[in-house]
Amino acid sequence: MKTRKYFILILTGLFLLITLFFNCVSTKKTIDIPKKDSLMLNQDAKGYQLEINFKKGSAHNYPLMAIWIEDTNGVYLQTLYVAESIAKGVFKKGQVSEGKWMPGPIRRPAALPYWAFSRGVKEADGLYVPTEKTPVADAYTGATPTGNFVLRTKTEDQSVSVFNIYFEINQTWDWNEYWTNNKFPDDEDYKTSCQPALVYSSRIDISKPQNEYNLKLIGHSHYSGKDGRLYSDLSTITTALNIADKIVVKIIR
Repeated sequence: MKTRKYFILILTGLFLLITLFFNCVSTKKTIDIPKKDSLMLNQDAKGYQLEINFKKGSAHNYPLMAIWIEDTNGVYLQTLYVAESIAKGVFKKGQVSEGKWMPGPIRRPAALPYWAFSRGVKEADGLYVPTEKTPVADAYTGATPTGNFVLRTKTEDQSVSVFNIYFEINQTWDWNEYWTNNKFPDDEDYKTSCQPALVYSSRIDISKPQNEYNLKLIGHSHYSGKDGRLYSDLSTITTALNIADKIVVKIIR
């Protein structure tokens, strides 16, 4: 009788262990691995290979972005990436409803003004935003990533080994208690931006490379793109602070 009891206990124990094992395996299979878009730009250039890793934040909702480099004196060197809709002056997608962008040629000076003024290309109408007839070259632009992404690109050459990298990001219709939809009722450009674009930056020294460079928030752009200044007061910014969770740059040898 005792032998039979021990046998039943052993079988029960084995059954529980097997059940636990398959539950663990099943749980592992259902873990979500965040999707990461991959962009490859300007690979024929002769400069330094850069990898920019972007991790989205809790408030991320299809923002527009620009990434570029300047020398240590603040002189623009080149664009690494800019959202295609801004780069080409054309929005290919839209919703046919009031208050939403329609597909077709369009200009948004409030979207990424710090990049636009830094680039310094003034169009015939006085704006610094590319037009359908004067687009940014394909080597520096691409579709807007929908979430986390990694961008691999190159500088044009190796003539400048110490430079500042900038990342500007802007999300439409992210109103808050300060940046309200009636704050500037006669400024149509402001209404396409709401909380102004945020700017992140870091200095890169190729001669003293780090494993990675974490881009830090340094300010925001003009709320409607009227100038190219950097505004350091972030006290009125709320949800826009959570569009990006982390932006990391690596030098690929």
